[in-house]
Amino acid sequence: MVNKTTATIGYPRIGLNREMKKALEAYWSGKSSLDELLKVSKQVEEESLKDQLNAGIQLIGVGDHTMYDHVLDWTFRLGLIPDRFKQVQNPKDKYFAMARGNKEGLQALDMSKFFDSNYHYLVPELNANSKPSPNFEEFLGEISRAQQQIGKERAVPIVFGPVTYARLARCEGVSVDEMISRLVPAYASLLNSLKSLQVPEVQMHEPGFVLGDAEILQKAAETAYQELAKVQVPINLVTYYDDLGKTYPWVVKLPVQTISLDFVRGDNLSLVKKHGFPADKKLGAGVLDGRSVWKDTGYAAQVIKELEAIVKTSIIVQPSCSLMHVPLDVNSEPSLDSNLKSRLSFARQKISELGLVASGKSDSTANGPGVASSQDLENTLDKSMFSRSEPFSKRRSQQFTVPGGFGTTTIGSFPQTPAVRKLRLQYKKGQVSEDEYQRQIDRHISFAIGVQEALGLDVFVHGESERSDMVEYFGQKLRGFTFTENGWVQSYGSRYVRPPIIYADVSRISPMTVREFVVAQSMTNKPVKGMLTGPVTILNWSFPRKDIPRKQQALQIALALRDEVADLEKSGCSIIQMDEPALREGLPLKKERWNEYLDWAVKAFRLSTVVAAPKTQIVTHLCYSDFQDILEAIDQMDADVLTIENSRSDDAMLRALAKYGYARDIGPGVYDVHSPAVPSTEFLVKKLEGFKKSGIPLERLWINPDCGLKTRQWEEVIPSLRNMVDVAVQLRKATKNGI
Repeated sequence: MVNKTTATIGYPRIGLNREMKKALEAYWSGKSSLDELLKVSKQVEEESLKDQLNAGIQLIGVGDHTMYDHVLDWTFRLGLIPDRFKQVQNPKDKYFAMARGNKEGLQALDMSKFFDSNYHYLVPELNANSKPSPNFEEFLGEISRAQQQIGKERAVPIVFGPVTYARLARCEGVSVDEMISRLVPAYASLLNSLKSLQVPEVQMHEPGFVLGDAEILQKAAETAYQELAKVQVPINLVTYYDDLGKTYPWVVKLPVQTISLDFVRGDNLSLVKKHGFPADKKLGAGVLDGRSVWKDTGYAAQVIKELEAIVKTSIIVQPSCSLMHVPLDVNSEPSLDSNLKSRLSFARQKISELGLVASGKSDSTANGPGVASSQDLENTLDKSMFSRSEPFSKRRSQQFTVPGGFGTTTIGSFPQTPAVRKLRLQYKKGQVSEDEYQRQIDRHISFAIGVQEALGLDVFVHGESERSDMVEYFGQKLRGFTFTENGWVQSYGSRYVRPPIIYADVSRISPMTVREFVVAQSMTNKPVKGMLTGPVTILNWSFPRKDIPRKQQALQIALALRDEVADLEKSGCSIIQMDEPALREGLPLKKERWNEYLDWAVKAFRLSTVVAAPKTQIVTHLCYSDFQDILEAIDQMDADVLTIENSRSDDAMLRALAKYGYARDIGPGVYDVHSPAVPSTEFLVKKLEGFKKSGIPLERLWINPDCGLKTRQWEEVIPSLRNMVDVAVQLRKATKNGI
């Protein structure tokens, strides 16, 4: 019989009660010291290890705890710090400046989605002069602490692999292959240090091997791992988020002792059956879905049974990926329906289930969510429901525009102040009546409208004070969703979300946003945008059902939003924003699967929006992903205005849109909403002058921040928007006068 052990390859690092968020934000605001932050960080780290030890995990992944982002951690450890940050002397100030920028105006590293997840990572900036200058002292200290707590035989360091690190970096003037070769000596040095700590093995995380173009990395990867193998410390090469595809035959031959594969996403099982598995290697079998909250021990046990007939050495039973993508503990959810709760599995439950699966058993309740719907929605809908009644060339003259271009607006949300959060909590607890709650929300709307009037923006928003989260808010008003109280998942840094859980067919109960729009519009003569989250983003930022395809769930959500668009329009709304920041995020990692996904994703967006009359302007917002890959799909969405994150990416998306020939209106973000810095007029003039050189007709340009402003303070927001409006007005006048 094949020997089986259990392992973890990553764990939530936020704390059961969001201790890391609270500690970080207190430190950033000056309300606590660095020592206090470090104390909380170590406590969270210790609790995570305690969970895994108590669950009986035999090989516990350690070293994945982070203050902000694990990719940023490795940039810092490797000493690959861009020159602009070297003026910051204090190491922690430097680290957080790379993450968030600072008040002195340093621009943070670009932020992008981590593979096809809703986690955001800080993109390394590498160039011809980039040479590692590593300092692993802090990381080695974390490993030593873990060894003391759980024992040397259990503590397995998690290292972000050199191939994936270079592949995810922005490399200018240097090839990915060259950067990998420059990284190898630093990684070899680290392995030597870990060897001296007598670790049982090292997990080298290389999810980059599952990307559709990963075959181009073969030569550099083989050379790198041949060098790393000389250190003679056991390496577990960990891949996840998809199958290896074409890279399988050579990846499994790399000189490592263990290969870990994801058996939940993609089809690694077929690859193992087709090609076999090396007789001299252990298999890390990722059989429990690390990105789903549904129990799947029955599936997991069946996969292990099939693998036992193929693998000759031993099998390590583990989650499919890091459990940072799921909430911590389902037992922290006293209000969930008991029947539904019995079918759910969060991080603590999943690590307990690993032993069950390794023993060949499964939970009888692990049969998936709800009852499947057999309806194929697309085939029941008329084709006319997917197209606007007039093309953009005829619509635009009927819609609101600013003569000369450079119209100013924001993306949607305004600061979520302590007063706003307290009010929502009081309402949730029944301490405030619905009438009083709405009166107080209307006061916040009035304040937001007043600020925009004073600043002179052209298109207003109501500020979204009634919304804790852009997906959760809508899910709470739709059938088929359920919610957690403490089901927090890290999106980036101290930004956490509580993804809704889709457990049944989705439909709208009643209007969801009309009341707040009507209140806001009654306070101004300027147009106020109706604010909606798109169907693909709601789906991708929720935990979906596993018993019906994601396409069907997206179309169900789209029909609900379509009714909302119609009701907003009937209420006098002339500009409706349907945000789809997660459109690119859901793109499969293998290009051969793109067309199927993009087909239904675009159809879901259009199904939501094309009910609008030609005079109604449809706006969408995309952010923090490499959207250059899917410009044709973005064009097919047929939105009238496209707003994009732009400040950290040096106008790359804007240039790509111009090169593509995008013919609709565009609102490139002019400043980074995640930075505490207030953009100066000089900075904004330079940014907007760059827009003029992009090739986009000036009359089609809108001016807006990168994203929503909910995480900022009014003291930052007001001067930032004032400068933005002043510069837009100046350029509008200059353009009109031919300057």
